[in-house]
Amino acid sequence: MKHEQKIYALIDVNNCYVSCERLFQPKLNNKPVIVLSNNDGCAVARSQEAKDIGIKMGIPLFKIKDIVEQHNVQVLSSNYKLYAEMSKRFHSILAEYVGPGEQEIYSIDECFLDLTAYEHLFDLTEYAQDMRQRIAKWIGLPVCVGIGRSKTEAKIANHMAKKGKRFGGVCNLVSMDPKHKDYFKSLIDVSEVWGVGRQHSKKLHSMGIKTVYDLARTEPRNMQKLFSIVMSKTVAELQGISCIEIEHAPPAKKQIISSRSFGQRVTDKESLSEAMSDYLQSAVKRLREDNSLCGCVIAFAESNPFDKNKPFYKKSISIGFADPTDSAAVMNKAVMKKMGELFQEGIEFKKCGVILTCIENKALYIPDLLTDTESIEKKEKLQCALESVKVKFGDSKLAIGPCKIPNRGWSMSRGSLTRDYFSWDGMLMINR
Repeated sequence: MKHEQKIYALIDVNNCYVSCERLFQPKLNNKPVIVLSNNDGCAVARSQEAKDIGIKMGIPLFKIKDIVEQHNVQVLSSNYKLYAEMSKRFHSILAEYVGPGEQEIYSIDECFLDLTAYEHLFDLTEYAQDMRQRIAKWIGLPVCVGIGRSKTEAKIANHMAKKGKRFGGVCNLVSMDPKHKDYFKSLIDVSEVWGVGRQHSKKLHSMGIKTVYDLARTEPRNMQKLFSIVMSKTVAELQGISCIEIEHAPPAKKQIISSRSFGQRVTDKESLSEAMSDYLQSAVKRLREDNSLCGCVIAFAESNPFDKNKPFYKKSISIGFADPTDSAAVMNKAVMKKMGELFQEGIEFKKCGVILTCIENKALYIPDLLTDTESIEKKEKLQCALESVKVKFGDSKLAIGPCKIPNRGWSMSRGSLTRDYFSWDGMLMINR
């Protein structure tokens, strides 16, 4: 099929984290709400009411204390278990609208659908409205849908659906009159285009290319010379020529990073080791989800770089494995042996973490003749047993070392965390 005849939809949850919280706490509706990042640091999600009173994305909480008090802003800690479960249900509903290979889970709250095969079967605007209504009815999340001839155009259409009440939550650029389409694109700043970063936006503005309409009128080959092949594809996509296909499966990661700032400063080796072990096991979980093996682990720890009264300390160590592994026990043992090299007396550690590198596809890896395959099989069985316990009883019931014991000093601060509504203890109760 010609690239000009492709049709994509982008479905996006409106203010995802806030919408998930409001579903279980209706008292938050029509009130300014923000959700904070790790350790209750910065605003990473805002309700429309919070946006309207001037709260910016990513702003630290301590900088908006006055606004929070003045407008009675509801402040919540990130409840990642809740958001992950709602995301799974959101994507599962959308999978029912297309066939295999026609859905791309782009992020926790965004999904691309290839609707090319459905153009002659349905009115696509009505089809998208049905998606919105089903998602709202089944899981209570508000979504907007953008439809275009390319993924980039679908992204712009989704932006229009969110900003323009006239679209009723669905903007279909495929069926829109070309004059109207050009008009609406001329109202959107070029910085809103998918893949156009801040620096590129500045350069485009200096060239007189200020809107989406301006960028869509440029010549792709000229933009490739001035910027890159990526920019030329972006221009082609805005012109309705699909250059970016649906990704049926996300590409395997080349690096996996697991790190976090501590709830309070860490000054002893035992606490630092516990935190490092916890983050490592989290990284291994993602490694196994990708069906990959790790050939090298980089562990690092650092103090507060913004503390002007104390010298900044940061150190890292690299640990290589003769045989790439996905065993948490093997990697944890290797890292714990090296903690003495990372730790230093008198340092108030603020953060630590691990980076898994030299990642290989587990299915394609061929061990050499001297590899102890029997030992690897035993470690695989142990890892599978650990994972099966976690699936059945929860992530905190069993781990390597004491890292999952509650109320550790280094644990992430989440003073306004809502409960896990999908657990027995956190399930909502209906009064008789």
